[in-house]
Amino acid sequence: MATKMVIQQPKALVVSAASDQWTTSICECENVNECCFSVWCFPCYACITARDHGECLCLPLLDSCGFIPPVTLSMRVSMRKRYGITDTICNDCVYSFFCGPCSWCQIRREMKARLHPVTFFNNRPTG
Repeated sequence: MATKMVIQQPKALVVSAASDQWTTSICECENVNECCFSVWCFPCYACITARDHGECLCLPLLDSCGFIPPVTLSMRVSMRKRYGITDTICNDCVYSFFCGPCSWCQIRREMKARLHPVTFFNNRPTG
């Protein structure tokens, strides 16, 4: 009796969010708990998101120092530059000023989508 020995494992196919657009819109809420957290405890949510982005934990607390929140604006621009997202500085200003918590939610969703790509495995038998 001869048995077939597997000498080569199937390769994984990695699909990531490599688009030049935001993966979600500004008001898209995928996780209700996260959206509520961003609205009811906005400073904590913004600080955690900034830390996860690699910035100083307390950086978002400086947002009260300007007409357009400077840290929210700079985080949006940083995300766009890091992931090659095409958008305008005008949109970043509007979203930062009028939609602060939603803007931080969008930043966090984008980080999750870009940092945790979906992996599919090809498990078809070769033959």
